[in-house]
Amino acid sequence: MYDEVISFIRSLFPGKGMIPLHEPIFKGREKEYVNAAIDSTFVSSVGEFVNRFETMICEYTKAGYAVATVNGTAALHTSLMVAGVKDGDEIITQPLTFVATANAISYCRARPVFVDVDCDTMGLSPDALHNFLASRTEQIGIGCRNKDTGCRIAACVPMHTFGQPCRIEEIAEICRAHHITLIEDSAESLGSTTHGKQTGTFGALGIYSFNGNKIITCGGGGVMVTDDPILAAHARHLTTTAKKPHPYLYEHDELGYNYRLPNLNAAMACAQLENLEGYIENKRQLAQEYDNFFASLTKIDFIKERSGARSNYWLNTILLADREQRDLFLQVANQAQVMSRPAWNLLNELPMYSQCQTGPLNNAQWLADRLVSLPSSVRLRNQESYR
Repeated sequence: MYDEVISFIRSLFPGKGMIPLHEPIFKGREKEYVNAAIDSTFVSSVGEFVNRFETMICEYTKAGYAVATVNGTAALHTSLMVAGVKDGDEIITQPLTFVATANAISYCRARPVFVDVDCDTMGLSPDALHNFLASRTEQIGIGCRNKDTGCRIAACVPMHTFGQPCRIEEIAEICRAHHITLIEDSAESLGSTTHGKQTGTFGALGIYSFNGNKIITCGGGGVMVTDDPILAAHARHLTTTAKKPHPYLYEHDELGYNYRLPNLNAAMACAQLENLEGYIENKRQLAQEYDNFFASLTKIDFIKERSGARSNYWLNTILLADREQRDLFLQVANQAQVMSRPAWNLLNELPMYSQCQTGPLNNAQWLADRLVSLPSSVRLRNQESYR
């Protein structure tokens, strides 16, 4: 059966030797814009394309403000800082996510608390979140405290796994009821929506990533979005080394970070963003072909968007019968030069997070044992231009 799957994947990407998991495409105006940035001599963190990119992100997501950063992790770290996360606070997140989610929390000297995910979305489960808050926390004034540790629960960071929107509306309602700041890790889900609203815009803050393997890329890059002008202004200040505006003096009024996106990267990001909707349409067509194929196989399930959600299908994902079958498929596929990957190791199993508090993680473990991501690149319509 696995040979049949490999043959099908090869038919989706004809002419390829090694089929990558998700390769970038540069068939728009990337070179034109990068050359314009070079000609301007503004190649670092100040320039026309940084401003343009932030404006384009606001227009696309309908967020009020955007602050571009060097990568998605920096955007998440900045979001946590401007949200007021302090040393000793606790942040609820999910164990099935890339390590950067928990790392950004740790940069604030806060501690992640891992709550289970839903099997269909692979993202934070509102039921698990509700159960954890109801049984393990208490309200203290306008705030929430962990009864086991005595620490403040300062924020909740769900992640939209592989571009599939989690049940973010329910999570947002729960966070409001418990006075917990919602910060969305939408690193993988630019263009994904729930009832027409972009992931990343349901909470106080949201972030996206533009790493080389994301749906659009500028080599690295990230952005924070918010509707709060105070949070946006503080984020912009922190990411430019907290330098006070002045024509020539170097005055810095708090601990800042050199986190702003360089103009060269922003130039590429602008060109990529111009093609985003076309990429999503292309990737959704690929997902439909995968779905049709796996519908005929009884022992492999294809993960589809839930009702009311639109996924960008950043990575197409299947579930095998168990860990043994998962490992066998990974071996067969990668030996055939069809790149496929398991889920990340659950974060609570990593040595630096093994002592963090968790709720029951049955779904996360079930998914980690079975999940495989398949080649998901945008397929070019012609060799001259994506458009």
